[in-house]
Amino acid sequence: MKVKAREFDRKFDEGEDISTHLDLKKARRPEQVQKRVNVDFPLWMIQQLDKEARRLGVPRQAIIKVWLAERLEKVT
Repeated sequence: MKVKAREFDRKFDEGEDISTHLDLKKARRPEQVQKRVNVDFPLWMIQQLDKEARRLGVPRQAIIKVWLAERLEKVT
């Protein structure tokens, strides 16, 4: 069922379920395409990353991504 943008916005703003109005098969996240890379780290770095990941209760990969993103934001 199609809905006009104004009605869609109203439903969203009021916290109504809008999922029936979305085609999630076509959903994309711009600039979020993933590409796998392999990086070799010294053992001491892995140990420190794992220690911090355990402390925060997140996977090692999450720590690496967040720290890299923070650094890249500073230099761009």
